[in-house]
Amino acid sequence: MMKQLMTLTVCLLTFIGFSQNERIDDLTVKLAYQEADSTKVDLSLMLIDELYTVKDYDKALLYVNQTAKLSEKLNYTKGLAESTYFRALIYTQRDDYFNAIDNYDKSRKYYLQISDTLGVAKVSNSIGLLEIQRGNYAIGLQNSLAAIDVFEKQNLVDELSSAYNNLAEAYFKTNQIDKAIDFNFKALDVGKRINDRNGIIASTKNIADLYALRKEHRKAIEYYENVLEMLNPTKDQNLRGEILPKLGSQYLEFKEYDKAAEFLVEGLKYNRKQDNQEGILLALNAIGNLNLQKRNVKLAEIQLNEAYNIAQKTDNKAALLENYKLHIALDSTRGYFQNAFFWQNKYYDLKEEIDQIDQPDFSSDTDPMDLIQANSIEEEMNNFEEQNNSSEKKTWLNNPLVLYIALAATAILLTLLLLYILKNKAYKETLIEQKEKLKQEQIRNEAILEQTHHLEEVNQVKDKLFSIVSHDLKDSISSIKAFLDLLKEDSISKEEFRELIPELSENANNASSLLFNLLNWSKSQMQNLEPNPELFNIQEVFHTKMALVEQKVEDKRIVLIDESQRDFVYADKSMVEIVIQNLITNAVKFSRTGDVITVSNQDVNGKALICVEDTGVGISEENIKKLFNANKNFTTVGTKNEKGTGLGLTIAKDLVELNNGRIWVESTENVGSKFFIELPKSAPKS
Repeated sequence: MMKQLMTLTVCLLTFIGFSQNERIDDLTVKLAYQEADSTKVDLSLMLIDELYTVKDYDKALLYVNQTAKLSEKLNYTKGLAESTYFRALIYTQRDDYFNAIDNYDKSRKYYLQISDTLGVAKVSNSIGLLEIQRGNYAIGLQNSLAAIDVFEKQNLVDELSSAYNNLAEAYFKTNQIDKAIDFNFKALDVGKRINDRNGIIASTKNIADLYALRKEHRKAIEYYENVLEMLNPTKDQNLRGEILPKLGSQYLEFKEYDKAAEFLVEGLKYNRKQDNQEGILLALNAIGNLNLQKRNVKLAEIQLNEAYNIAQKTDNKAALLENYKLHIALDSTRGYFQNAFFWQNKYYDLKEEIDQIDQPDFSSDTDPMDLIQANSIEEEMNNFEEQNNSSEKKTWLNNPLVLYIALAATAILLTLLLLYILKNKAYKETLIEQKEKLKQEQIRNEAILEQTHHLEEVNQVKDKLFSIVSHDLKDSISSIKAFLDLLKEDSISKEEFRELIPELSENANNASSLLFNLLNWSKSQMQNLEPNPELFNIQEVFHTKMALVEQKVEDKRIVLIDESQRDFVYADKSMVEIVIQNLITNAVKFSRTGDVITVSNQDVNGKALICVEDTGVGISEENIKKLFNANKNFTTVGTKNEKGTGLGLTIAKDLVELNNGRIWVESTENVGSKFFIELPKSAPKS
């Protein structure tokens, strides 16, 4: 039965091919005997359409050029419009952007001359498709939207299908997911009306993908299942291999493990049978995730490692990124935090690379041509007619008498203008002098305002600095006093007190360090807050500050990695010590049990780049904006309810900038944070 069906299909395709060739031959013969009139142009356009359909672009272009010449000779604008439009389509197929756009522009003008609304709409839609394919989504959207009204009014379903798909693609690429879904639904409706099976499947799959992207997993499941029902087991093997793991992944979002496993296992078997590497990769990533969630760690590791190898071979960056994320979760689950940190670095490197690739790519010598404004096709045609009428009205300028009168009037006006300028010259000179005086006064006022603003900033920095230092001192000294009171009142035994000695020692060291920094500052900066820069080894600062948090690191079972190196920074050492201590303390505060904190420094373009990185709870994008804002006084509790003043990072920013440096953060929620400080390595050259 299958052999008979395939034979019938081959015969049908052969018949269609012969039928098409026969029609081309018939049109060629008729064209040869037709007189050189508009009927010959129309016959030639029919022949060009057939040749374009069978992709015989060389022969089609030959007839296009002949037809254009004859149309021009006959002054047959419709023939010029159609032939130029076909030339643009052929250049589009040959990826010749400049010639394609040039001919689309010419054909649009011809269609406007004969008020052919449909012709203008066809051109707009073709330009829209071309620009969208090039990544120029704004102009693509503009042109396709202009064509939609005409196609809808005339119920041109084939053209509507193309336009709707163009718009759905452009809205998706510009991250307008709701509109992308709307136009995929419109394309789906048109596909059903014209019984376009491939179009229906493509639109349904796109809708499912978009719902999955928007995390509407139930709707995604519904449309993925609709796609599966429509697929032909023999014709749509690759698509079936793609849909099965995607459907399983959606069920996994609801932790419906049995249903997810059913589709994922079937998808893996199916793709292995078809040797579909992309499908195998999707299925392995998803099944690895399933086993990871069910704590089948060994099996998950085998599946994710196989997926990793396939992703590298096929260079599937999206699947490889997902694989890195799953490896991070796998090694974190097993307690292999150093390995998780390794996968995390690879994840961020690849994500950055993908973000760069996803940017629209234009040739350096190609500028997108905006051939249509926001007007509808009808408005554009009305504007064209108005311009033509306007140009006809201006023909009176050709009259020599009118030209002489205009020149004489111009001469009189210039004479009057010259007299006016001479009369007001003295007034203008006085005005310039007054303006200059006003400008000098304004400069002096601005200097005074700037000095006042600087003094206000210095006072704010002092206030914030002493606030945070006093708060930390209060915490440390209060803790020490509490320990001593317990011992004094015999509330704890000496043995129990000895066990608390390390924590007591840490608090004492912390208080001592804070006092040292504060007194060191106060000695030289009683009147104003100006840095006292010197060359010092940043590695020594790291070691000192890391020693202060050893007890807390041990209590939280945090992995503290020292990747610092001996290098010199030119800044106020006391200020930098406070900033480093604040960043390390924050990293400990917002790290969970088993997280990793890494301190490092390196030379980047002749400056010292300092980094304090953790794999802790991370910071949301909304909160990142508040971190360094002096007016927000933003604070959150740590992973063990540790409290803070909310001033630490604000003062850190002020101190770094006072030393000609800058500070910034990169963070992702539930992944971790990286705080960077850039400082000079030598005194500025005078």
